Amino acid sequence: MKNILIASFDMEVGGVERSLISMLENFDYQKYAVDLMLYRHQGDFMNLVSDQVNLLDEIPKYTTFRKSISETLKDRQYGIGLSRILSKMNAHFVGKIKGVAEPGYYQMQLMWKYALPFLPKIDKEYDVAVSYLWPHYFVADKVRARKKIAWIHTDYSTIETDINTDLKMWNKFDHIVAVSEACKNSFLKKYSELEHKIIVIENITSPDFIRKMANEEVENPMVSDNRFKIVTVARLSHAKGIDNAVKALKRLKDKGYNDIAWYVVGYGGDEPMIKDLIKKFKLEDNLILLGKQTNPYPYMKEADLYVQPSRYEGKAVTVGEAQILSKPVMITNYITAASQVKDRVDGYITDLSVEGIADGIEKLYKTPTIREQLSNNCNSTDYSNSYELNKLYSVIND
Repeated sequence: MKNILIASFDMEVGGVERSLISMLENFDYQKYAVDLMLYRHQGDFMNLVSDQVNLLDEIPKYTTFRKSISETLKDRQYGIGLSRILSKMNAHFVGKIKGVAEPGYYQMQLMWKYALPFLPKIDKEYDVAVSYLWPHYFVADKVRARKKIAWIHTDYSTIETDINTDLKMWNKFDHIVAVSEACKNSFLKKYSELEHKIIVIENITSPDFIRKMANEEVENPMVSDNRFKIVTVARLSHAKGIDNAVKALKRLKDKGYNDIAWYVVGYGGDEPMIKDLIKKFKLEDNLILLGKQTNPYPYMKEADLYVQPSRYEGKAVTVGEAQILSKPVMITNYITAASQVKDRVDGYITDLSVEGIADGIEKLYKTPTIREQLSNNCNSTDYSNSYELNKLYSVIND
């Protein structure tokens, strides 16, 4: 039996976390002993972690990556606290010079780089260590393993990172796993020299689980709402484009579409800005923020249309889940969009802009036959893919 370590940040509600839960649920525990390292034991998905996984104890220094700087200093983790302050100042300075819209990725790189000397190593040696969420410095520098694998979930061609710093980290891994072909291709635009390391393993989906959860009773205002209902499940962040969703809905309302209600399930740092936009455009009755929900599927089930207004994605877990529930899906034309849906077959791809989102919704609103066709095609498609894990087993055993 081979010893595997899988590392991630926590189990807060999110697409990456849901994909990890699904992978752990389908793992072959007859052949592999799996330790799970979560930097902090928090999040609404904690109780969904398979009981066949050995959850390692928290290590105080690593919990700081899910705490504020003030909490970190209060915990007397002064070295790490100073690292966080320096990384924030440096990233803000560089971001201003380069005009970077979202310097958070670069800040996270610096945070780990500066904090590494203060972080302890793991004593146990593993056959394989998997780092499931970037940045991958913990597994790269603090874990002993015969083989190391790093996962990528986003479109790296669209985010600002220090390439040379990243390459030093990537070169400590034997394999890099992308969640889609498009995600792989966008990664290689930035890191072409790593082509020999990269493979594709799609996010594991469990249709039976999703359909079962969709039938759970939750407090759901959508049930009694007779308007045309759109749902988006996403983190409230720049990448997910919820601000563009608000602006698109404003355009639709200005054109006279007053019976559209857009429900957003999720939370995140952009929430105050999005609330301000909703108030500015007087959309309080039309765009409803439902906040963090452990089970988003009953909300998806009630939707007339699922929309993903993202600026970039690796492969959006929620889009696949909406398809499993046979919902007509509309996504923006981010770089990896074509690997997410077959346009006009099991999804509708629209221009990545406020105008594109509004026009796409208007088209689908006015043409129920298209929505029905998309829904029927999803219903007749088998989205289960636990066989994808065989690719990981091949890499482990190679």
